[in-house]
Amino acid sequence: MIHKMSVRRAALVAAALAALAVSCGTTPEPDRAAAGAGTTATATATPGAQETTAAEPTAGATTAPTAATPAVPDPSSPAPGEKVRDAFATLQATLDDSCATDCVYFLTRVHKELQELDMAMKADPKGPGHFPEPIARMAELNETLGGDSSFENLKKHEKELVGTRDFINTWMQDHPDDYR
Repeated sequence: MIHKMSVRRAALVAAALAALAVSCGTTPEPDRAAAGAGTTATATATPGAQETTAAEPTAGATTAPTAATPAVPDPSSPAPGEKVRDAFATLQATLDDSCATDCVYFLTRVHKELQELDMAMKADPKGPGHFPEPIARMAELNETLGGDSSFENLKKHEKELVGTRDFINTWMQDHPDDYR
């Protein structure tokens, strides 16, 4: 009786390991939209199977993103389609930060969060006129920065950047019904 139980356990363990080995050993077929135009990939469950592509890039091919192969988004660029309350919440998350620990990260993040909030206010269903003071303040900051979001420029205008963040935070706190 004991011998039969250990044989069953060994068989179950072997079956589980075999299932894991098969699932880990196969290459899943990539999403055709993400793979790009002219590229097909096939995978089989047999060990040692090679992935093949039907088309290789030609010497004159460009590497620019197309509709089939979207560009990888820049993590420091604003997120499109964000709601005002969400953008404001992420801006508020910067209130306890400063240049004391990592100035590059801090200033870049404050700038990104301000840009996202500005875009969200302008795209809000209530209309950009619903947030006149913050949008005007962002326009002033953007004019001061002159389109240069390099660390050197953000550091040069740190006072204006942090001041804009603090102004918008205070304005939004005084107008909670405008973004909830």
